[in-house]
Amino acid sequence: MIWIKRMALVLSVLLVMVFVLLWWALNSYSPLPVDAAWQQLPEVGSAEPRLSVRFTGTTTLLISDGETDWMIDGWFSRPGPLQLAFGKIAPEMDAITFGLAANEVDALAAVIPMHSHYDHAMDAPEVAARTGALLIGSAATANIGRGWGLPEAQIRLFEDREPVVLGDFRITPIESRHFEFPDPGLRERALGNPDITQPLLPPVSAFDYRVGKAYVLHVTHPAGTFVVVGSAGFVAGALEGYQADTIFLGLGGLGSQSERYREDYWRETVVASGAARIIPVHMDSLTGPIEGPFLGSARVMSFMGGDAGLTQAFINDKLSRNPDLRLRTLPRYREVVLYP
Repeated sequence: MIWIKRMALVLSVLLVMVFVLLWWALNSYSPLPVDAAWQQLPEVGSAEPRLSVRFTGTTTLLISDGETDWMIDGWFSRPGPLQLAFGKIAPEMDAITFGLAANEVDALAAVIPMHSHYDHAMDAPEVAARTGALLIGSAATANIGRGWGLPEAQIRLFEDREPVVLGDFRITPIESRHFEFPDPGLRERALGNPDITQPLLPPVSAFDYRVGKAYVLHVTHPAGTFVVVGSAGFVAGALEGYQADTIFLGLGGLGSQSERYREDYWRETVVASGAARIIPVHMDSLTGPIEGPFLGSARVMSFMGGDAGLTQAFINDKLSRNPDLRLRTLPRYREVVLYP
């Protein structure tokens, strides 16, 4: 009988340890791959903007020249790790209300998801419905909009390298590739069978938000020219002939990749565009709060293919080797000067 009691005690202790470890993995976050020495763009007030930007997190950016406002992604919902893994997700209406108010926006010319995963396109139809915006993207994004009940008059399909004009903005979508997850199983679930062929009606699994087509955006404006790379993927030679002075560079998961992949990514984005100013995006948590300081990935998601702590060191090495490069970060929600 004594050994049975001891075994029961050992099992109880192990269960408690597993529970504590699981709680820690779900509720703590890896370090954000951002160096404290990296400077922020100046806020409006310290300089008058010809063109400004507000940043929510991931790749949600509000771009404005005072006449035309448009948004990339428009994603504000933050479903948790367990819901992503085992449940179903849908746009969180209160989060969207909060996010639009925090960005001080009630009307948009367009909302443009960089691709059709949930953390880019899930909220976009509701954002378009509330702001009168066009929803512009791939056929997969269009079916996300249709499933949400967005009218066809507010849905427009991208054509590769065919510019869309919004006021003084000329936005050219360039078909690219999503970040290649190192884990084969996760890569197949997230990137295999990429099309959404029917209207998608949430709540659905996170993996029902298929990738569709991943785009890089090349944006010209009288104030300046910039490129947005929403995911750390690339197609060799895709940016040839598309020069820019600024690049919004997706960093999510880059540190989990091989050194060769990181070098290729840098060459096909920063070097290929000729950008001298780098603004990192998509390096913060997909499950953290929608307000407050940015956090790194939840520990449980880092275990499945996160940063591995190498992104920041990689970027700093590039900056040290290229003194003409400038890196600037974005605060959350505050309007900052992109071009004065």
